[in-house]
Amino acid sequence: MKENRITTEVEIADTDNGPPGKGRKSVSQRRCLLSRTHDEPRHMLRFVIGPGGEVVPDLAARLPGRGMWLSANKVVLEDPQLARAFSRAARKKVAIPESFSARIKDGLAKRLLDGISLGRRAGEAVCGFQKCRERIVSGKVGVVICAADASQDEVTRLLSGHRELPVVWVPGAVLAASFGRERAVYAVMAPGVLAQRLKAEYKRFKGVAEGSLPGPNENGQ
Repeated sequence: MKENRITTEVEIADTDNGPPGKGRKSVSQRRCLLSRTHDEPRHMLRFVIGPGGEVVPDLAARLPGRGMWLSANKVVLEDPQLARAFSRAARKKVAIPESFSARIKDGLAKRLLDGISLGRRAGEAVCGFQKCRERIVSGKVGVVICAADASQDEVTRLLSGHRELPVVWVPGAVLAASFGRERAVYAVMAPGVLAQRLKAEYKRFKGVAEGSLPGPNENGQ
């Protein structure tokens, strides 16, 4: 029993000694430095300290060095006690850059764009109401992607008979850029690794972009 408790504490640590690899195993959970809540690493945010003592977001969780974890939550990122929490974890005084929360939001938006673009290049993502509807009806959809300004009525029509499908809401500019268009409103991605990755990225983005995205349902998992 004692050994199990030790293992659990290690798995839910709020810091690490580097990203997985080179003898370091991946873990199932990480804990937020500030809120003390925990979740899967793919749903959280990792940070390292740069040479100048500035906190550096590591959104891909690949940078070397001591990693520190936070919940992907706007309230956490804007908490006035955050610098103190980072300093305590780093064991030295650190600085948080200006517009910290906004920079992370922009970085996560870029990761959403990259994820959708990768799905398009792999032939797993298409856009346009009719193409999306055809794939939905045929059962070949792992996630539905809607622009934040999409019509609620049209979204309901798009999902008719398939409202159980997960939906992610992204800025319209992100969706359009993913397909190289001036405007795009709807897209779908086939089931698989890329769809799972997109849903995980969306969960982080939604937490950081709290209040700036619609939420007609809670299908975006």
